[in-house]
Amino acid sequence: MQQSNLSNSKLHQKFPFGLADVAVILGTFTLLALIGRIGASTMVRFVPPDVVPSISLDPWQLPYYAGRSTLRMFIALFCSTLFTFIYGYCAAHSRRAERVLIPLLDILQSVPVLGFLSITVTAFIALFPGSLWGLEAASIFAIFTSQAWNMTFSFYQSLRMIPQELDEVIMLYRLSGWARFTKLEIPSAMIALVWNGMMSFGGGWFFVAASEAISVLNQNYTLPGIGSYVAAGVEARNLPALGWALLAIAIVIVSVDQLFWRPLIAWSDKFRLEQSASASAPQSWLYDLLKTSRIPRILGQWFTGLNDRINSFLCWLTPIRVLRSVNASQQALTDRIYNWGLLLCVTGLLIVGLHFILTTVGIAELGTTFLLGLATFGRVLVLLVFSTLVWTPLGVAIGFNPKLAQLLQPVVQFLASFPANFIFPFVTLFLIYTHISIDWGSIFLMSLGSQWYILFNSIAGAMRIPTELREMATATGLKGWKLWQRLIIPGIFSAWVTGGVTASGGAWNASIVSEVVTWGTTTLTASGLGAYVASATATGDWARITLGIGMMSLFVVGANRLFWQRLYLLAENKYHL
Repeated sequence: MQQSNLSNSKLHQKFPFGLADVAVILGTFTLLALIGRIGASTMVRFVPPDVVPSISLDPWQLPYYAGRSTLRMFIALFCSTLFTFIYGYCAAHSRRAERVLIPLLDILQSVPVLGFLSITVTAFIALFPGSLWGLEAASIFAIFTSQAWNMTFSFYQSLRMIPQELDEVIMLYRLSGWARFTKLEIPSAMIALVWNGMMSFGGGWFFVAASEAISVLNQNYTLPGIGSYVAAGVEARNLPALGWALLAIAIVIVSVDQLFWRPLIAWSDKFRLEQSASASAPQSWLYDLLKTSRIPRILGQWFTGLNDRINSFLCWLTPIRVLRSVNASQQALTDRIYNWGLLLCVTGLLIVGLHFILTTVGIAELGTTFLLGLATFGRVLVLLVFSTLVWTPLGVAIGFNPKLAQLLQPVVQFLASFPANFIFPFVTLFLIYTHISIDWGSIFLMSLGSQWYILFNSIAGAMRIPTELREMATATGLKGWKLWQRLIIPGIFSAWVTGGVTASGGAWNASIVSEVVTWGTTTLTASGLGAYVASATATGDWARITLGIGMMSLFVVGANRLFWQRLYLLAENKYHL
């Protein structure tokens, strides 16, 4: 046995790299080559009103189009992650900043992607004159707006729900702000952040078509991508092309899941806040390959010194947080100043808004948009109730049962990542031939892209419940409703609230593309605020675009302030593990 170990040691010295290292090196170079090949295609001269080359429906072009879309998605995901860390951290650590940033996040979440496109396309084209980068940046920004808000809400909620005893340990050891961020806050939020990042990435596919085939202000801009390919197939009523597109996006989703999300899920399992190990850790063949390979360890040793210097510098920039006693009179004065300032801002906005309405669209149009908003709000409410009753129990089952998780996790990841609007043409055909009203059909279309927020947050919430609490519940014989009442609901409540907030905002966003669907020359239009905004955007009616987006923001912010914020406070004060 000793001779065998000795021979293996000599073999490793003779051959410093194994098969795992060769696979990692080849995979890295292949990935870099693909990124370089796809990225080079963006170096194209473009000056409006020039027209970008039309989209070919040749199936052989689909790999290239899928690569362009996937690259945009990952750039948007990187930007969303940076935004999440900065914005969520500021909102969670400053009471004054929180009172501004969270309502602002509500407003940003409520603004539809088409609303952002209407404003940003011209700005980005002017920012990159004579280059296609302007359109690329506008498309990436539109995808970013469909990803960032859910991730930010999740990170903010995770920071607010950190156990008090862990926070006290950080204070006891007098760790700097950077050390606290890297040693406590990111690990505490990692599981929920990975699952919500995966959900946000899947939600980004929902708006790929809108971000690649842009029609705003009577100008049409088309970028090469699988979303624009589907839009061209719908316009041409080419069912074989749509079938090839569905196959291509399915291959992309499975590949991204295996090569990116599954390794991240397996890696994030080590951040569970519990004393006993989980019953069955998530598995990933790529993660196992990377752990077997010596390349990551060698690179880590090379950069250890640089990493230590960077950490030391950031710790120096973020000194130890010192708790100071708050003067009650000063705090009351600050609150009064804030409230008066907020009242003045709201009053000013109301005056400006009333002047805008009276001088452009009129009071009657305001009443019309309010009634249309009530119709869309009813659809959103039905969607939330249905998603909670159906997907919350399934999410808890996946989070609790390792065998069921191994079976259903890949399925729900695929369904959530699959862009629902890619099957809109087939649903539209079904509605046309069955004569089902789009007023009801739009609820189903909205749910295809929004219901997964509740499912994924329920899974993340169930996975964060410590294993020892589950074992204690089993030992004490808790079953049925008692188990839900004593363990599951308190354990997943904060995660469910995050899922409900983002599902609500996602449903309002999805109403833009769900209340107006097209097949060739046939268009089905529901009665709702989403259809109103879509119609105004297509015709370039700035007054009605502004009114529609403002009314949509009013509905979303009102629901968040009156309902979801109270549930957040309930989660922090009562349902806190």
